[in-house]
Amino acid sequence: MSESLPPAVAAAPSPASSEAPPRPAAEERQLSVIVPTFNERDNVVTLFRRLETALAGVAWEVIFVDDNSPDGTWNVVRDLAATDTRVRCLRRIGRRGLSGACIEGILASSAPYVAVIDADLQHDETRLPVMLAPLQRGEADLVVGSRYVDGGSADSFNRTRLGFSVAATMMAKWLLDIRIADPMSGFFMMRRDRFEELAPSLSVQGFKILLDIVATARGHLRIVEIPFVFGTRQHGESKLDSMVALDFFGLVLAKLTRDAVSLRFLMFALVGSIGLVVHLVTLGIVFELRPASFSIAQAIAAFVAMTSNFLLNNVLTYRDQRLKGLGILRGLVVFYLVCAVGLLANVGVAFSIYNHQPIWWLAGASGALMGVVWNYALSSLFVWRRR
Repeated sequence: MSESLPPAVAAAPSPASSEAPPRPAAEERQLSVIVPTFNERDNVVTLFRRLETALAGVAWEVIFVDDNSPDGTWNVVRDLAATDTRVRCLRRIGRRGLSGACIEGILASSAPYVAVIDADLQHDETRLPVMLAPLQRGEADLVVGSRYVDGGSADSFNRTRLGFSVAATMMAKWLLDIRIADPMSGFFMMRRDRFEELAPSLSVQGFKILLDIVATARGHLRIVEIPFVFGTRQHGESKLDSMVALDFFGLVLAKLTRDAVSLRFLMFALVGSIGLVVHLVTLGIVFELRPASFSIAQAIAAFVAMTSNFLLNNVLTYRDQRLKGLGILRGLVVFYLVCAVGLLANVGVAFSIYNHQPIWWLAGASGALMGVVWNYALSSLFVWRRR
């Protein structure tokens, strides 16, 4: 449902003090604000001051979850935390992605209510008390800051971003039976206990954590939408690129299968499909244009396809664990070994099925599926393992 609620009445702020405010006891803290960051050093202090004003009278904390920003965002947050005990910094090494950062931040919080807000100052922090009110009254489990209900606006979007947002929203609502106006919003607040129930089924990849939450809940959350006006970025650069669209489609497919197939596996399979095209093109070029036997051409094509698969998986499928420097060479060698064994598994399964049921396409497809599953499992374990 969508409705506008009157602003909550905030208590008058206490007089300014030179001492850092004491951290509220865990049972007293009402709200944890989660802020995922990457290269946002110029916005951190400004956002904190805005939160301080907007949440006067509320016992709150802010948890900045930083993906080891090259610009030293985490260092700015630490300096801020040294002067105010309401600030916490989670610095992630070897992991990237907004959804994963939000999940880790929420699970590290202690307040009964958690909010997610971007660090780029485009979300209206003054709406936080309004969003908190229906949760405290027990009227909602999730409150969404919506750009697409009366009073909300996304006028700051350029045409490309607005077009993608509208199209993605329509697709999500149609395919996943989503019944809120703005499932693509990155500005929301919810009960932490309800989030923890859903957390094991959420994807750590991608940018659309709210869509994942709503789709995973399958209608079992009481949702209220609060309008807000999406602002204009003042500092830094947008993190949205073509990968966001790919993550979105992967998330929709994963939810359509009720999480039987993970987003990462779908990405791995997509890269494998591209690798098949690379293999066939290379095979044709080597076999037709050069004096090489078929076996040599096939070996060269397989080598090129495996190399392209590794590079694409490193950039797309495992970009939150991307290998760099000498790690790329080590990973490539291990990937060759994994794929070589995967090929044996592919052929073995195909022959076994064909001997029992001589249908070539069924045997071939089964072998290929076995190869993909094997390569995915072993690649996750040995090539792009968590560091």
